[in-house]
Amino acid sequence: MNLFTGPREDVMCTVHVVNTFESLAAHVELDGNVEIKPGDEVLVHGKPIVVPYGETTAERRKATIKRAGWIERKWVKMTGDLEFMELLEFSFSGEEL
Repeated sequence: MNLFTGPREDVMCTVHVVNTFESLAAHVELDGNVEIKPGDEVLVHGKPIVVPYGETTAERRKATIKRAGWIERKWVKMTGDLEFMELLEFSFSGEEL
C-alpha cells in the first residue's frame, strides 16, 4: 500500500458548460456511484470545450480519478481549513458608525 498516492480509475462523465449573462460555469457529473474524498484528483480528458456566449452544452468524456494515499488524505484534511481562509476577502472601513 502506497501511503502517498492511491490507485487510479477511469470512468465516463458528462461535462456541462454554461456561458450566459446569468452564469459562467462548468460542472462534471461522474457516472456510477463514485465517491470523491479529500485529496482525490479528477482529470477530464479531451480538448477544451469552447461554448459561444449565450449558449450551454453537455459533452460525454472519459475521466481519470487519482485516489489520494493515506498521508495525502490526512494532510488535506489538516490543512483544508487554512486554504479555505485564503479564499475569504475581508474589508475594513475607517468610518465610524
